[in-house]
Amino acid sequence: MDREKHLFADLPAALVEKLLSEASVAGMSMLETFKKFKENREQQRKVLIDKGLIIHESDLGYPPLPTTCGVDGSYAIERLLTVDFVASAAVAIEGLTPPSEKRYWEQPNHSVYISTEVHNPDTATVLRAVMLGRELQLAIKAPHDIVMLDGTLTLPIIYFNQALNKAPETLELKCSHEFLNNSLEYLESYLYILSGSRSDKHYVGIPKYSTRREIGKLMEWEMEQDDRGLLTVILKPGELTKPVPLDKPDQSWHLNTKGILDGKHDASIVGKQIIDTLYQVYVCHYKPHGWLPAIRLEFAESVAKNRYRLATLIQGIKHQCATASMLEPYPIYLADRMVKALSSSLPTFRQITTQYISEKYDGDIGEVFFAMHSYRSETGG
Repeated sequence: MDREKHLFADLPAALVEKLLSEASVAGMSMLETFKKFKENREQQRKVLIDKGLIIHESDLGYPPLPTTCGVDGSYAIERLLTVDFVASAAVAIEGLTPPSEKRYWEQPNHSVYISTEVHNPDTATVLRAVMLGRELQLAIKAPHDIVMLDGTLTLPIIYFNQALNKAPETLELKCSHEFLNNSLEYLESYLYILSGSRSDKHYVGIPKYSTRREIGKLMEWEMEQDDRGLLTVILKPGELTKPVPLDKPDQSWHLNTKGILDGKHDASIVGKQIIDTLYQVYVCHYKPHGWLPAIRLEFAESVAKNRYRLATLIQGIKHQCATASMLEPYPIYLADRMVKALSSSLPTFRQITTQYISEKYDGDIGEVFFAMHSYRSETGG
């Protein structure tokens, strides 16, 4: 009760009352949605089964248990009086392994970028692309059979394209040079993951949130609910949907490789290959256990059309969903928790920097503390 009072302590009483009344209205709307779920569930499930779009994990077989890891990243910006203090980090975490198997990594792998920047509204756009590029680099270096990425496989092309448009215009930013100097390697890592050419490597995107409706559109369902919400109540434990092509965007994918620094003449070729390969990404939804929502999985066509490789992927995901306290596979859950701590630790890094400057500065120390005062923080991942 004390905690609830504290949450509303800074809000006007009338505003709190309005919020509570509007919350009830929202609850009524959601109740109608749940009723529609219940009414349509069995019929929708029957149609999916009749069309062969629901299969059971046991139908795929049980290949040897694969090794796994999860990769995630985050970035943070401290807006100071004189400069911006920026940092991005990518972390790769090894999944659960049987006691009889040797671990590849004794501790998590990581990649960090930290710097100070002049004030610029586009810093976050470029820094986010640096973060994502380092995630992809960690992913392709992982020796595991299955590498899980926290997010949809279409996210990199969006973030990279935004950064390729902004970085050449913001060369006063150090992170712009960092991105442009490594952009070709980032794109090559992305293409490697999308193609899934190695039969012993499985890269899978696992977004927590998605508005896509591949199954809904395929079945011409009138409900505008996204696939993951619907399939969570339709699928039974151990079931998955038959892999289908990723929903195509309203506008064609685009990658402005002209923004890459001179000398990277292969960039346009890599960019075209990325766009072509994106149209060959497949998706399925899998419900490993009754206590979990349906998990959206995005992977290469070479995995979707090979029964053994698909079985390997499904077994790897199932083994990492070991407890009801985590609503996603273990390595993704742990990587997310670990890397999101970056934003809360950034003020400590700023304090260390402030102390160093104060010790070396021979002027008024008050100027240092004013200059290093934080006004606003931005985070993302």
